[in-house]
Amino acid sequence: MRLFNNHSNTNRLPMKGKVKRGFRTYCAVVIAVMLIVSCFTVTTFAADGNGALTAVNNLSTFIFGLIRAIGLILTGFGVVQIGLSLKSHDPSQRANGFLTLAGGVIITFAKEILNLIIGS
Repeated sequence: MRLFNNHSNTNRLPMKGKVKRGFRTYCAVVIAVMLIVSCFTVTTFAADGNGALTAVNNLSTFIFGLIRAIGLILTGFGVVQIGLSLKSHDPSQRANGFLTLAGGVIITFAKEILNLIIGS
């Protein structure tokens, strides 16, 4: 049983002059950009050791602020669902409302919960 066909003919696709010139130009530009990026990179160092830590802490504060905003939105939506379910006497909507409310509260206080778990 033959697994590979060693006698296959491969024909190159025809390339016109403009296409060939454009491809060569594209390859030259890509190689030039890669050489420029790799040759002209400069290593920078922070003035003090706390600069990078401050940046990471600021980013962490920003991300947890976004998470808190999403949690507050979910909490509000859960309260609205509970109110509508009490008006329409729909127990499944009431259960979904309480679950959304609980999830929103947990997401709102995610940073404090993580700090309690870690112990810092």
